[in-house]
Amino acid sequence: MGLFDFFSSDLAIDLGTANTLIIQKDKVVVDEPSIIALDRQNGKVIAVGKKAMQMHEKTHENIRTIRPLRDGVIADFHAAEQMIRGLIRMINEGKRFFTPSHRMVICIPSGITEVEKRAVRDSAEHAGAKEVYMIPEPIAAAIGIGINIEQPVGSMIVDIGGGTTEIAVIALSGIVGDQSIRTAGDVFTRDILDYMRRQHNLLIGERSAEKIKVEVGSALTELDEEIEPFEVRGRDLMTGIPKVITVTYSEVAYAIDKSISKIEEAVLRALETAPPELSADIYDRGIHLTGGGALLRGLDKRLSMKTKLPVHVADDPLRAVVRGTGKALKELDEFKAVLMT
Repeated sequence: MGLFDFFSSDLAIDLGTANTLIIQKDKVVVDEPSIIALDRQNGKVIAVGKKAMQMHEKTHENIRTIRPLRDGVIADFHAAEQMIRGLIRMINEGKRFFTPSHRMVICIPSGITEVEKRAVRDSAEHAGAKEVYMIPEPIAAAIGIGINIEQPVGSMIVDIGGGTTEIAVIALSGIVGDQSIRTAGDVFTRDILDYMRRQHNLLIGERSAEKIKVEVGSALTELDEEIEPFEVRGRDLMTGIPKVITVTYSEVAYAIDKSISKIEEAVLRALETAPPELSADIYDRGIHLTGGGALLRGLDKRLSMKTKLPVHVADDPLRAVVRGTGKALKELDEFKAVLMT
């Protein structure tokens, strides 16, 4: 087996719109933003991940930064392949004279089409995978937070990522009812950007809007804990001069309110379509929140008020999906039923 290990390596990949995580040998070895910087003239890769993110929206005409994934699926095939290659290269493989072939398990949105699925498979194969398996995100999230998906018991997962919100009722190793909507972290960021322009006449970039979301993001206009207002720097649209304003969490809650309502509606739709016996299980067990969006302050409380059900935020929700993908990779035979090739 030692020799086989030398020639190949198993990787579990959470290919996200905002971040890509890779697990190898039960350890998260890569946790980087899903972005790549390319030279416009010769198409060479300049940077991948955090380094490319630092360049984002600050480049001159010879460099362009690309986020290859949009709404949870590959939008730029070539850039996605280059990005996956670059991220795999970050794993310290030791001083090898050749590139090992990889067996990969990649998680995908549950509402993905066959064409989008093929794009993921082809990108992985071009990046050096000899075997590619795919697992739906809600199932990976359920496995990652320790739910036994094989039991005849219903569990409800709401996974709010960067590009999509995946809502699924899971039982007997399968998805009984699901809703996949393209309202998630990226939409919240755009909402904040638009709000700053309309309300404060301040033009800010995507990175600044993302920072506001992380620092003072909230789903409720009134929270029990007090959060310090956040200083935002941008360009005044009236004068064209840089200026600073402060933003409170209540303003952010107001800015993203409509998008959160869409997620609430999708959760209610998924609950409506669940068979009655599974609804009884969900009533007992509640709803499990995973993904980066689960970190939004007050979101669990707001969903709980809307559905009248207990809402649990997973421990380390950002890594729930990749942990589940890693477990599926480790126990391939056990999870064969939920994997697609």
